[in-house]
Amino acid sequence: MDPRTEIMCPPYPADVLPELERLLQERRLTARFQPVIALEDGALFGFEGLIRGPGDSSLHAPLVLFDAARRLGRLSELEYLCRETVITAFAAQEGEGKLLLNVDPGAMVVQPGDQSRTLSWIERAGLSPREVVIELTEATPGLDYAQLRRAVEHYRSLGFAIAIDDLGEGFSSLRLWSELEPDFVKIDKHFVQGAHADPIKWQFLESIARIARNSRTRVIAEGIETPAELAVVRECGISLGQGYLFGRPEPRPGYRPEPAHFRSGQEPDLRVPAGTEASVASLVHYVAPLAPETTNEEVFARFEHDPELYAQPVVADGVPLGLIARNHFMDAYARPYRRELYGHRPCTMYLDRNALVIDRRMSLQQLSDLITQLDAKHLVQGFIITDAGRYLGLGNGHALLREITRLQLESARHANPLTNLPGNVPIQREIDTRLKRGEPFVAAYLDLDHFKPYNDVYGFRRGDDILRLVGELLREHTDPARDFVGHIGGDDFIVLWGSPDWQDRTEVLLRAFDARIPEFYRPEDRARGGIEAEDRQGRTVFFPLCALSVGAAVIDEPQRYESYHAVAEAASVAKKMAKKTPGSSLFVERRRGA
Repeated sequence: MDPRTEIMCPPYPADVLPELERLLQERRLTARFQPVIALEDGALFGFEGLIRGPGDSSLHAPLVLFDAARRLGRLSELEYLCRETVITAFAAQEGEGKLLLNVDPGAMVVQPGDQSRTLSWIERAGLSPREVVIELTEATPGLDYAQLRRAVEHYRSLGFAIAIDDLGEGFSSLRLWSELEPDFVKIDKHFVQGAHADPIKWQFLESIARIARNSRTRVIAEGIETPAELAVVRECGISLGQGYLFGRPEPRPGYRPEPAHFRSGQEPDLRVPAGTEASVASLVHYVAPLAPETTNEEVFARFEHDPELYAQPVVADGVPLGLIARNHFMDAYARPYRRELYGHRPCTMYLDRNALVIDRRMSLQQLSDLITQLDAKHLVQGFIITDAGRYLGLGNGHALLREITRLQLESARHANPLTNLPGNVPIQREIDTRLKRGEPFVAAYLDLDHFKPYNDVYGFRRGDDILRLVGELLREHTDPARDFVGHIGGDDFIVLWGSPDWQDRTEVLLRAFDARIPEFYRPEDRARGGIEAEDRQGRTVFFPLCALSVGAAVIDEPQRYESYHAVAEAASVAKKMAKKTPGSSLFVERRRGA
């Protein structure tokens, strides 16, 4: 052991050394396996093999175990026991996919026969080196990179792939990437967790993904715990992931995908989540405007000086005249003799007077609807943002997509995990927003009839299937540009209708529900039209097939409602009236607010 370590580190308790000795002699280690999955479709890629000390020992936690072994000079012995334990357990339990095997880079360099020892364990277990990824953990101080490079190349020649762990935790991991050109890099969980709410972390993930693409390295994002974090990682183009969202470390290597987390083949969604008061003002990026008499040579100089400048606005007396787009200008100006002939001419000769001009108060939803109907150039060259007709700044398609994605992720934080519909926080926010705008709408409260008895007889899993059906039908029969759909909880849903044909849509929805609900019952229950179950008094009673009751409160004078509480009360009263009618039904209440 390095004597400097002995000086810097406090001595361990006297009983730790014999405890570590006993652990190594009796081989009292157990393996844990955490899935690594493909983020595109949720398919299993493999498992990282982890290690745990005895549950009744102070050395149970990996950090404590390895720290003790390091300080007491037993690290190499522990390292090899860990590898053998993980390899043997993975093979014995017929783990699927790749095995990611943690290896200390120092052991690869210092220990003679490191590769052959690991290879013999793998072959004895009936595995192939091509099924194993050697995952290099933190670099040892003073590591000889030339030696390590040779060791890694020898591992590769045997068929192993190479990964670097905890990228971003220190400069050593970045140097390892540069020196070793690994097949995989794992991004430290610090940069993944909370990335949906942290632009710096998001930018780091994008940068690493871009470098990896250029160096033909695959990225594994560690520590993914929420759908919002998963969405950001996928948005950055990272292909593999690991974290509690997919599975915790378990003694048996198992993985069951959750289809709701993976929807492949989707185009970027330019819909703004309802419940957000997002406007174009959030996209403003100020670019100093050009005067109409500015020369083309000056325009060229600005583009050349700032490679990130995608367009330059031309403004006269505060009123925008149009845009000069980088691509169009540079292509035209670079042609033979153009610079000599037109360099001192006014820039208006390259001006696009049909550039898109948007008021800052326009909603992001309106802007996204508008842009999707217009020429694609507006996404690339951007658009001018004004305030009451006066130049304010520029916006572009990338900023629009980024802001909408941020809002979608924010909405996902409060989504119901079963249906992925917005929960109570966004529901309340949306109602208050509509009241504040003073726009009439209809608040429809939906509730399932006879749902509790169904759960009692068929179980909660089948009940969850019915709740998902309601969510699917609501999405299918509403207009996302006008209507808001939320899942209050349990079997309670809400629709805030803005569509003028909302009543017809509701009737079609009820018919669709009645047509689908029989498939959730056994043939004999379908035949008799219901089930027998205990009521709240413990009596066996016959309950018809589940039905959907909808109570709709028409909010035609929003200014008379103080808050969402008043709207919720009106919709709740209407729902209670609807439930008095047998079968699926709609009750409409038109009343003035308080």
